Amino acid sequence: MATTPPDPDPESWLSPAERARLSRPLPEGAIIGSLAFTGLVAAFMMTLVTPLIPALPDLLGVSATDAMWVLSSTLLAAAVATPIAGRLGDLYGKRRMVLLLLGLMVIGSVLAIFSSTLIPLVIARALQGTALGVVPLGVSILRDVLGPDRLGKAVALVSATMGIGGAVGLPVAAAISQFLSWHLLFVLAGLLGLIGIVLVWKFVPVSTLRATGTFDALGAVGLGLGLVGILLAVSKGNEWGWASPLTLGCGIGGILVIGLWTIYELRINSPLIDIRISMRRSVLLTNLASITVGFAFFASTVLLPQLLQSPTDTGVGLGQSMLIASLCMMPSGLIMWAMSPVAARLIERAGPRVSLGLGIFIIAAGYFLTIGFMTEVWHAVLTATAVGFGVGFAYAAMPTLIMGAVPATETAASNGVNSVMRTLGSTSASAVMGLVLAANLVTSNGVSTPSAGAFHAGFIISGVVALAGLGLTLAIPRRPRSYRDASLPG
Repeated sequence: MATTPPDPDPESWLSPAERARLSRPLPEGAIIGSLAFTGLVAAFMMTLVTPLIPALPDLLGVSATDAMWVLSSTLLAAAVATPIAGRLGDLYGKRRMVLLLLGLMVIGSVLAIFSSTLIPLVIARALQGTALGVVPLGVSILRDVLGPDRLGKAVALVSATMGIGGAVGLPVAAAISQFLSWHLLFVLAGLLGLIGIVLVWKFVPVSTLRATGTFDALGAVGLGLGLVGILLAVSKGNEWGWASPLTLGCGIGGILVIGLWTIYELRINSPLIDIRISMRRSVLLTNLASITVGFAFFASTVLLPQLLQSPTDTGVGLGQSMLIASLCMMPSGLIMWAMSPVAARLIERAGPRVSLGLGIFIIAAGYFLTIGFMTEVWHAVLTATAVGFGVGFAYAAMPTLIMGAVPATETAASNGVNSVMRTLGSTSASAVMGLVLAANLVTSNGVSTPSAGAFHAGFIISGVVALAGLGLTLAIPRRPRSYRDASLPG
C-alpha cells in the first residue's frame, strides 16, 4: 500500500535541464502570477455551475434532488483530494502535483463538454473539483522559492484568489448560462486550465524541498471515507432528513472512521497527516477558526443572492435577476484582492494573529449591521463588500499561521488540511442557511420565499459564528512555541 519516494537528495531526481534552470535567477513575479492564476481558475471552477442550479433538472432530465449531485460531487472531491495532493506534493514535488490537478480539471472539462446526462457530468465535476488543491500547493511553493521580503504579499494574493475567482467568475458563468449554451462553461474552464498548465510548466521551478518517507495509501483511503461520510451528512441533511438513517449513518460512520484513522496515523512512521503537528495549539486553533471563516464567507453567498433575487411582492426580496445578483457579489472578491497587500503589511508589522482577528471582527460587524439594512440593493452590496474585506485579512493570515508552526516538509499537507477546514465550514453554512431559510416562508401570488425573519436569523447566526472564530483567534498564542524545524520560524 505504500510507495517509496525519490531519494531526498535533489541531485538524484533533477534532470540536467532542471538543474540548469534552477541555476538561473528565478522569475519571482512570473511565479507569483502563475500560481495566482491557477488559484483563480480553481475558484472559478468551483462556482461554475451555480447559475445552472434551477435549470439542471430540465437540462439533465432528472429530479432536483439528483441534480444537486453535480454540486455535491465537486465539493466532496475537493475536500478529499486537497490534503492527499498536499502530502503527495511534499513527497514527490508540489509543482508536479499542481500540474496533475490542473490536468485532471482539463480532463473533467472535456468530459463535461460532451455530457448531457447526470452520471458523466457528476464524474466530470468530481474531476474538476480536485483542482481546488492547487491553492494550498501554490502557497507552499511560494514558501519554498520566495524570499521573506516578497513572501507575505504573495501568500496573501494567492490565498485571496479563492474569493476573487468565485466572485468574478460567477457573473461570467451567469451571463454564459443565460445567453449562450451551458456547455460553453466547460469549454472556458478547459481553456483556462490549459493556460494554467502552460504557465506553471514554464515559470514555476521544480520542487527541491521534499519530505522523506512513504505515501500512506491506507491513510488516504481512510481519510477519504471519513470526510465523505461527514460532508454527505452535513450537506444532505436538509434533503434526507437530519434524523434519517442515511444521514445518521453517514455522519456517525464518518466520525468513527476519522477516529480510527487518527489512531492509525499516530502509530505509523510516515503518516498521511502528522496528527501531532496538527494538534499543536497554533495549528489546531487556526484550523478551528478557519471553519468559522469558511462558514461566514459562504453564508453570504447563500443569503445575499437569495435576498437579491426574491420577488418584491412579499416586501422582503429585491427582485433582481440572476446576472444582476451575481454582479452585486463581485465587490466581495475584488475587495479581497485589493486588501491582500494591506493584509500582508499588517502581518509583517503586527503578526498573522492580528490580521486573522481583525478580519473575523469585520465579518461579524458586517453581519450584525446588515440586520437593519435589507431594503435596498446597495445594502446587499455593502454587506458583501464588508464580508470580502474581512475574509481578505483572514485568508491572508491563515497560511502564515500554519506555516509558522509546521516543518518545512509538511507545508503542503498542512495547508491542505486547513483548506479542508474551510470547506467544512462552507458546507455547514450551506446546510444551516438552507434550514433557516426554509423554516420561515412567506407566500405571495403563489410563490413562497424566505421571510424577513429568516434572513435576520441567518445574518445573526453568521455573526455569532464569526464571533466564535474571533474567540478562537484570541486563544492562539501571541508568541507561539518556536520549533527548530518550523517552515516560517518566529
